[in-house]
Amino acid sequence: MLPLTVRIIHSVTYYAKDASAPVDGRERERQMSYPPGIDPAAVPSGPGCADCEEQGGWWFHLRRCTQCGHIGCCDSSPSQHASAHAAATGHPFVRSFEPGEDWFWNYATEEYYDGPMLAPPQHHPLSQPVPGPAGRVPAGWEDRLH
Repeated sequence: MLPLTVRIIHSVTYYAKDASAPVDGRERERQMSYPPGIDPAAVPSGPGCADCEEQGGWWFHLRRCTQCGHIGCCDSSPSQHASAHAAATGHPFVRSFEPGEDWFWNYATEEYYDGPMLAPPQHHPLSQPVPGPAGRVPAGWEDRLH
C-alpha cells in the first residue's frame, strides 16, 4: 500500500451582506464579503519581493499578502519578508505567488485555506528565475536557505 499524505485545508466561508435577500450569479458575487485579511481586489505590489528589491537582496519563492498585495519572500528565503510583513501589519493570509500554485496560508492559525480568486496577476512573470531576481542570486545559494 502506498503512503497517504493528508493536507488539511480549511474552506473560507463567504457571506452575503444581506442574507434575507435571495442572490445569485453576478449579484451574489457583488454582495459577497470575505474574511478579515482577504481583499480580492488588492493588486500585487510588483513582480518580486518588495523588501528584497529595496535592499538589493534575493529570494527563493514569493508570497502575496491577500489583504494589501505586498509581495514578500518565503520563510525558506534568507530574509523571510512575507512572514515579517504579516507580523508587522497583522495581515494574516498569504497566497503563493509562484506559477502553478494557488494555495493560501494563514500565519495566525498556521493552516492552509481555500480562498477566492485574487486580482491579477496570479504569479510572478514566467521569465523570472527561481530563485531570483536574475543577477543577485549568490553562488552556493542553496546553503543559505532556511
